[in-house]
Amino acid sequence: ISRETTDWLNARPVGRFELTFTPKHGSWLNLIEGFFSKFARSVLRHIRVTSKHELKQRIMAGIDDVNRHPVIHTWSYKLAEAA
Repeated sequence: ISRETTDWLNARPVGRFELTFTPKHGSWLNLIEGFFSKFARSVLRHIRVTSKHELKQRIMAGIDDVNRHPVIHTWSYKLAEAA
């Protein structure tokens, strides 16, 4: 990681953050990126808020709506096929 990131993390209280390295090519990241892209387009696009509190409320309401209508993803990757 960059020196700037390391310095920033070292300036924080011990145990406050846990750094986890993930591969940039992880196929599961596509699911996460897709979720955030759809969320931004459907919940946050073209909105105007008057405060951080209102923005947080809208984000949480969007997350609650997503959780009310879950889409179950069945992982189809087979480890044996990777070799």
